[in-house]
Amino acid sequence: MMTDSSLLNSELDLQQQEELYQQLLLQTLGQINSESPDSKVIRPEPGMCVKTFSESNKEKVFINVCQSNSVPPPPELSREKLVELLQSDDPSGFRVPMSLGEPHTEIDNSSQGCTAYDVVINQDFFQKCQKDPLFQQFVILVSVEGLENKYNLELSREWKVLKNRKFLGSVSEQNIRTKSRPVIEELQPPEKSPATTKSLRRPEFTMIVEPPAGEPEYLITEIKLPGVGSSRSLVLDVGEDRLVLTARPSLFHLDIFHPFLVDQENSVAQYNSSTQILTVTMPVVSS
Repeated sequence: MMTDSSLLNSELDLQQQEELYQQLLLQTLGQINSESPDSKVIRPEPGMCVKTFSESNKEKVFINVCQSNSVPPPPELSREKLVELLQSDDPSGFRVPMSLGEPHTEIDNSSQGCTAYDVVINQDFFQKCQKDPLFQQFVILVSVEGLENKYNLELSREWKVLKNRKFLGSVSEQNIRTKSRPVIEELQPPEKSPATTKSLRRPEFTMIVEPPAGEPEYLITEIKLPGVGSSRSLVLDVGEDRLVLTARPSLFHLDIFHPFLVDQENSVAQYNSSTQILTVTMPVVSS
């Protein structure tokens, strides 16, 4: 979930900069963050049940697409924009907020064992999807892709929406995050660089994967913020698949999606006001 984050500011001597930076990169996931974000338990309402199968073993998989207004809606999307999106080179650029539940074993109508997953989306958006087959197929597609990314699955695109069943199994509670708290450690030089008044714009940034070869462990985003003299001006939101940064007042705004799912609870950020670069270090949980 994407909400306002708290920023922790501290003053450090220049001699500590390199040591702290290396420490942040090498800390284990449990050591990076000392405070967990707020969360709440919800009980979603049944929506529709989608039947597909695993490409690896051909076993049946059921996706319970549920609805709850505790999950935020995606940006407004018209049918015309959806058609353009699906025909574009990067349809995954539009993200639908959703909560992906853990797999659970169920029994299908043939008394055979199967695996089911619960996906919760915004209730109003779900109702919109039910009125238009194109939107319905779109939300199924993003649900399938979300499960594949989170659980390293390969699911068939030959799915079927069950007509007489809204849910397989029993509706379970889900714990959804209401606030994440990535921490910004400020490296303060002896003299601050004064911020200049500029129009709102997208800052330059780079993404680095560590290690560069093999299974990724960290995703590191470096964001150039010329004119920002202190981390007090920054509002940073880190989600499992998204990063949003605003530099106040009206200097920069950045809204990007990660190439991997990340551990937002254990993500940290570090602003060096000497170089005016914000470094966000995010542990990778799925590639």
